[in-house]
Amino acid sequence: MAAEAVFARDWLYDDLAQLPSSAALLEVGGGVFILSCQLASEGFAVTAIEPTGDGFGAFKQLGDIVLALAPVKPNISRCMAEDFASKERFDFAFSVNVMEHVDSPAEVITRISNVLKTGAKYRFLCPNYIFPYEPHFNIPTSITKHLTWRVMSRRIMSNPRVDDPIGLWQSINWITVAKVRRFAASDPRLTAYFRRTTLVWMLERALDDDEFARRRAPWMISIIRAAVAVRLHYLASYLPAVLQPIMDVSLTKRQ
Repeated sequence: MAAEAVFARDWLYDDLAQLPSSAALLEVGGGVFILSCQLASEGFAVTAIEPTGDGFGAFKQLGDIVLALAPVKPNISRCMAEDFASKERFDFAFSVNVMEHVDSPAEVITRISNVLKTGAKYRFLCPNYIFPYEPHFNIPTSITKHLTWRVMSRRIMSNPRVDDPIGLWQSINWITVAKVRRFAASDPRLTAYFRRTTLVWMLERALDDDEFARRRAPWMISIIRAAVAVRLHYLASYLPAVLQPIMDVSLTKRQ
């Protein structure tokens, strides 16, 4: 989790560098609050939404420990992102590997848009389930979530890295780039941008970050290593966003 927080801070570097040091930030899905506490210590005014849902029971205990130890703490909103409301208006909102777990991505996008300042954006990173791979369980997928369960239920239930496989599986909403485009198009306030170069960075991370690599299937790491060795991984940035295994989305609130 600490490694994930370091990764997320690097991922956010360019966006945060353009904001004033006291900017109001909203983290959608604070997890165990390592990143939120880090950003608060940097001077940002941070609010983190974290209800701790199914499949993530240990997060509450770990998050309490992090908050107890942190010298500077974010504001915590213990509600579902679909229910979030605030009188405050935020300069920037973000989430990492959260939008695939919310009950209603469309409602979350609406709620976050409501609390953004004009010109601010909500940037999130999550899997794209049109790509036939499920990263939490390291399994290939079979078009739909229901069919994947029928084919892969034994592997899902026996995954040694997951404390609550049923809860985690039920939390996955099968979000796709096409769905996010539809959500954004239905809100006249939003402009959507899908960053395609993030996939290249993620492929390189699979070789540079041992903890990240251990959570991926060995065959996948072998393929990535071979592609990076001959620089073929740079071709990933030419893949249309709709076909990439991850989506890096920025939803900007226009006038």
